[in-house]
Amino acid sequence: MEPNRADLGKDPSHVSGMFDQVAAGYDRTNTAMTFGNDALWRAATTRAVAPKRGERILDLAAGTASSSASLAGSGAQVVAADFSPGMLAEGRRRHGHLPNLTFVQADATDLPFGDDEFDAVTMSYGLRNVQQPKKALAELFRVTRPGGRMVINEFSTPPGKLFRGLYRFYNAQVLPKVARLAGTNGDAYDYLNESIRDWPDQRTLSAWIREAGWTDVEYRNLTFGIVALHRARKPLS
Repeated sequence: MEPNRADLGKDPSHVSGMFDQVAAGYDRTNTAMTFGNDALWRAATTRAVAPKRGERILDLAAGTASSSASLAGSGAQVVAADFSPGMLAEGRRRHGHLPNLTFVQADATDLPFGDDEFDAVTMSYGLRNVQQPKKALAELFRVTRPGGRMVINEFSTPPGKLFRGLYRFYNAQVLPKVARLAGTNGDAYDYLNESIRDWPDQRTLSAWIREAGWTDVEYRNLTFGIVALHRARKPLS
């Protein structure tokens, strides 16, 4: 099959098709290219969401549902949503046995859920791939109940100049080669590097979150700022 190469235009069909093609090896490649930090970041995200039994939680851009399964371990009712049918199929294959985990194909800018439906919403490494990220933040706000919480885990900008330079070199020169060695579409990881390089820094994303109506907005850098955990709440009124 011809590799599907997304670009910074982020056409939804191209991005979705690209993720369909890398779904089977996605988790393996992520572990290789992050030197195992992906598991640490997922654990940090789960702690930040702080899921509780009986809550209803939306995991948007769930991919293969590794993050969703981690959240479901609390006993919460978790909806794993993604626009890639290939990713969802892989998620069902791995985690479909969990009774409190359901799967929904969804567009982040037009979510198929009612207002105030979730106690918490989260999105890991997906907002960057949305053509209209501000609209996605507004949709997450809409489907969250008043007083509910949001956690966004996203690749970001390391604040240290030296480390930032090393990180950009790794992304541009090493990461696609690691992906190819892991048996994944290296072109997809060329796009990954481009999308990270083009993505705004932590303060800019925090400003976007506030613009969408969220309050108590804060972020915490993980692994020297390679990724950042952004947290916020929906006002009670």
